[in-house]
Amino acid sequence: MARQGINQIREKIEYLAIGSELLTSSYPETNSLFLSERLESLGLKIKYKAVVGDRLEDIISALRVALNRSRLIFISGGLGPTADDRTREAVSRVVKQPLVFCPLILNKIKQRFAARGRKMTPSNRKQAYVIRGAEILENTNGTAPGQWLETKTHILALLPGPPGEFSPMVQKLIIEKLQPYQNKYVLKTVIKTSGAGESWVEDRIRSIYCLLPPELELTILASPGEVQIRLTLPLKDINDPARKIFYKIKDKILKLLGEKVFSTDGQALEEVIGTEFSHLGGRTLACAESCSGGLLADRITAVPGSSDYFLAGLVTYSNKAKSQFLGVPDRLIREKGAVSREVAQAMAVGVRKRTGADFALSITGIAGPGGGQAKKPVGLVYTGLACPKGVDVTENHFQGSRRQIKFQATQKALDMLRLKLKKFHKE
Repeated sequence: MARQGINQIREKIEYLAIGSELLTSSYPETNSLFLSERLESLGLKIKYKAVVGDRLEDIISALRVALNRSRLIFISGGLGPTADDRTREAVSRVVKQPLVFCPLILNKIKQRFAARGRKMTPSNRKQAYVIRGAEILENTNGTAPGQWLETKTHILALLPGPPGEFSPMVQKLIIEKLQPYQNKYVLKTVIKTSGAGESWVEDRIRSIYCLLPPELELTILASPGEVQIRLTLPLKDINDPARKIFYKIKDKILKLLGEKVFSTDGQALEEVIGTEFSHLGGRTLACAESCSGGLLADRITAVPGSSDYFLAGLVTYSNKAKSQFLGVPDRLIREKGAVSREVAQAMAVGVRKRTGADFALSITGIAGPGGGQAKKPVGLVYTGLACPKGVDVTENHFQGSRRQIKFQATQKALDMLRLKLKKFHKE
């Protein structure tokens, strides 16, 4: 394909997810997330994304829009054997190419059923039809083969909808086909921050906007407990002088955000903590949780090698458990309440003493949606950190759902630990 055509493919990529169930709250659309990640590794990016129901007319309409504005179109779903699987028919009509029966596909479907001691149902015959001119993409995890169709102006990739079939096909077949369109000269970085909101980050780095060249893309993404700044710059070649601008902008952002930055290479906060402990040589960690219900320990132990430094995590949800396992005085709980600065401190001290850990984290709060009061509203969370040099407790006021408040509580606790560990490195 001519260089102009390759550039157009790179710049005009679209994703369509087909399935009425994806328009409900029961079935979140996740295939595009996997695809986006794999495309980014090739220096490619999806420009448009849409979810379309099963009606044939709606799929045709969405396809026409996609063909009008994009050159490479990924279509996920609607390749099954049932009457509401209409992707093949819709694409056939839009590109004006007939569906052709393929005996080889049918035989493979029959063999798949036979290997499981079952007989193929008549409806599966539908899956043996391909668009004329399309290359068949073998599906080793299901009965619906994919299709790769190249026209004079477009590329359409028809892929199965189930993630267990979609992801392997992308990984094994699609990535290889996209190699000619790979943009090898792309600089990317993800700067992750904690302890500051999106507006604070925006105001802090606003001064660098006037320095950004048009081709350098800066995106701020906010989620509970974390704000990301993504920088992406396509280069003409490896010697493109724009490289200097990219690193100048990156360094300036890092200086402006200071200690709020916990990662510049995509690491999660718990992974950063793991790296910090690996540099401390034998230091250990434990935690005591109430409202977070074990999420903190789960995040810590999700990191490979965490057994080298993590000793134990106690979920002391009830007041009785706080007293029995952590030694928090009953009187303290009665006078101050389980959700209090004093109890968070006692929990951190207690779990550190109980386990013998060098560092100990604690979390106690009100995750909601009920249980809040005027003086102690939903979202009030105390996070504690005990270490050889004393105890720190932070009062936090988080917003969002129960799940979001629990996550933010663990994020805050981990960030307190990160900052403390950095000081230990300097001393």
